Amino acid sequence: MAESPLAAGRRFVAAVILAGAMAPALAVVPDIVSPNWAELSPQNQQILTPLAGEWNQLESWRKKKWLEIADRYPRMAVDEQQRIQRRMKAWVKLTPEERKAAREKYKNVQQASPEQREALKKMWSEYQTLPDAEKERLKQSASRSSTGKALPNPGSGQPVGKPASSAPVGAISEPAGTSVPPGPARSSQQTP
Repeated sequence: MAESPLAAGRRFVAAVILAGAMAPALAVVPDIVSPNWAELSPQNQQILTPLAGEWNQLESWRKKKWLEIADRYPRMAVDEQQRIQRRMKAWVKLTPEERKAAREKYKNVQQASPEQREALKKMWSEYQTLPDAEKERLKQSASRSSTGKALPNPGSGQPVGKPASSAPVGAISEPAGTSVPPGPARSSQQTP
């Protein structure tokens, strides 16, 4: 039995509507291919050398952020380049738990008010002026503390976040004389 032209038309319209409805769903999940270490340019490999051992396991969006940093790197001042290298080297030495804690601290600082961030900067500056022995004592004290104290919110009595001690954010889990980055900048919609 042959199908009537009206029924065939209805099937066609239904198929078009169904395909149109599914197209956005398919477009939301593109196949993102990011370069593996061997595919990076020699210049990017040199800049990102501290990340070589874990590069192929990084998520695509993290690779993209690191490649953006590598693209800006040649235009950076020498001291900024050295800072980036120190931070990458310190970052790869952290355990996954330490990285997670650093990201949380970074997130808390980013959500803090300008007054809170200014207070943290002041605390960090004061910490940096301490003798190495005092810094080490604070780190040891912080590593023994399991409960953690909240940093004060100037003027409101509310905490900024929950670092492991009263030492400035980032001062606890990094080796003396270095600073630990939260990783490359990312959009607020992406969480590590």
